[in-house]
Amino acid sequence: ICSLHGPVINEEVEKYISLYQKWASYEPEEDGILIAYTSVYGNTRKAVYLLKDMLKERGVENIRCYDLARSDMSEVVAQAFRYSKLVLATTTYNGGLFPAMREFINCLTEREFQNRSVALIENGSWASVAGKLMKDKFENSKDITFMEPFVKILSALNEENRKQLEILSIELSK
Repeated sequence: ICSLHGPVINEEVEKYISLYQKWASYEPEEDGILIAYTSVYGNTRKAVYLLKDMLKERGVENIRCYDLARSDMSEVVAQAFRYSKLVLATTTYNGGLFPAMREFINCLTEREFQNRSVALIENGSWASVAGKLMKDKFENSKDITFMEPFVKILSALNEENRKQLEILSIELSK
């Protein structure tokens, strides 16, 4: 394979053709879960890592967590296209999305992110709109399935949120 940009591929050609077919059809490379989050005071982060622990207890091993405010955006975008499921967790920030989450979702939708299951976790004390805004950003995306339950945290985790995360971990582990 002699591409216009990149190395000449003369070994494992079938492997690269298979990968190209997946990428061209927007199919995930692996069954796994990417959790991308932003957390202002640490409470959203606590929810994310509680969910991760619940998933591990259910036998899910292929899980990656990224703090979008501290991670290389191109790495996280690449991982989102690799895995079959995506969890987005963020806070409402100045009546909108936390900037790193907004940028991340824009990077996905600009690249035609599709054929995935997406779960949403929102955190906010008043006028909380992050969940709706995240969902709305995918309105033109093909074959995005939003998973239930939608988890809404009011500042810090409570017993109801823990139950919602437990149910979400069951759904994600299927």
